[in-house]
Amino acid sequence: MSYIKEYAEKLITAKEAANMVKSGDWIDYGWTSATTAAVDKELAARAEELENVNVRGGILMWEPEIFKVENVADHFTWNSWHMSGFERRAAANGFAYYCPVKYSELPRYYRENIKHVDIAIFQVAPMDKHGFFNFGPNASHMMAVCEVSDVVIVEVNENMPRCLGGFEEAVHISDVDYIVEGENPAMAELGAGAPPTDVDKAVAQLIVEEIPNGACLQLGIGGMPNTVGAMIAESDLKDLGVHTEMYVDAFVDIARAGKINGSKKALDRGRQVYAFGAGTKKLYDYLDNNPECMSAPVDYTNSASTVSKIDNFISINNAVDIDLFGQVSSESSGTRQISGAGGQLDFVEGAYLSKGGKSFICLSSTFKKKDGTVSSRIRPTLIPGSTVTDTRANTMYVVTEFGKVNLKGMSTWQRAEALISIAHPDFRDELIKEAEKMKIWRRSNK
Repeated sequence: MSYIKEYAEKLITAKEAANMVKSGDWIDYGWTSATTAAVDKELAARAEELENVNVRGGILMWEPEIFKVENVADHFTWNSWHMSGFERRAAANGFAYYCPVKYSELPRYYRENIKHVDIAIFQVAPMDKHGFFNFGPNASHMMAVCEVSDVVIVEVNENMPRCLGGFEEAVHISDVDYIVEGENPAMAELGAGAPPTDVDKAVAQLIVEEIPNGACLQLGIGGMPNTVGAMIAESDLKDLGVHTEMYVDAFVDIARAGKINGSKKALDRGRQVYAFGAGTKKLYDYLDNNPECMSAPVDYTNSASTVSKIDNFISINNAVDIDLFGQVSSESSGTRQISGAGGQLDFVEGAYLSKGGKSFICLSSTFKKKDGTVSSRIRPTLIPGSTVTDTRANTMYVVTEFGKVNLKGMSTWQRAEALISIAHPDFRDELIKEAEKMKIWRRSNK
């Protein structure tokens, strides 16, 4: 049978796809920019007929229609692998929940722990001449989802970039049950946010001066990593490589500035490797059919074993706060889930295992609360209920606008002293008093 004929036989409408969902089903909605759009609308229209439908997804870039139905919690429950603003609001409204995850293990979770999904529905690029539907910039864990789903429905979007890879970046029509020709929405964009602040620039400068020529970069999401990227693009650095969880606009700028060639990488030489990408149109256009960029599953990109084989690996990520023991919380504030663990711990571990590798946790020294008061992000202990994303044993470099410290090999009193030295001056005396109470203070720089 030709692929064209098979395509025609599997073609259904979005409404027909939505009608396959039953009460009690577990549905996978895809990931980031691959989240279903056309079928989502039709499923929302059926809300009153359904109850207890569990839906998995993550990093939503727009609000799904199922979130907007009346009494949504009676019909749908959202289960997120990594929360965006849309998901945080849904959690506050009582119908979304976070799934604790070590991101590098997510494909295995599906294959060995979840084992069964009733229906997977997600957006893909148009079928190529070989019968493959490319996952776009969302390889991540999508092949594992397909493998454990009873029904696989792809929603074709002609605007989805075709992201080349090495493996598990596309699903073949023979493994697809139904095809929906979607409404071809433009790719959802994720901007870099507000212009960099003076704090962002100060932190970025402290990190950039630690990066050698030939280093391999991993950047997290957020203002500070983006500012680091902008500074690298304007620097004299050369022969840089990329091996990252998330491909962001900053990498495009660095590449176009001629800083990236991947010539020093021991693995995937010359390729920019990533598990998923999200950004502006500039990013999607750059990734489309670009053989320099390699879309790969997250159990490869985020594996500490993989990262450890790449010399001079530089990992740069944000944090919510850190305590005087060196415990980093990057995903929650107390019990309020903000985002997710993602791959931060994966890269913190992997970078340290890399010859010449360094991991950086960057954060502003303070933040302003809603009532206008200012608090320190360096705390005696984490807020009760806060999730420890990186344990104190894993944390390497910590950077604020007041300096950087490397906690590896330090005792508790050394850590307290080092972290207080990069806290905002207005909070240092208070932090010293708390460190004394906790018996972790011995000032050496008297």
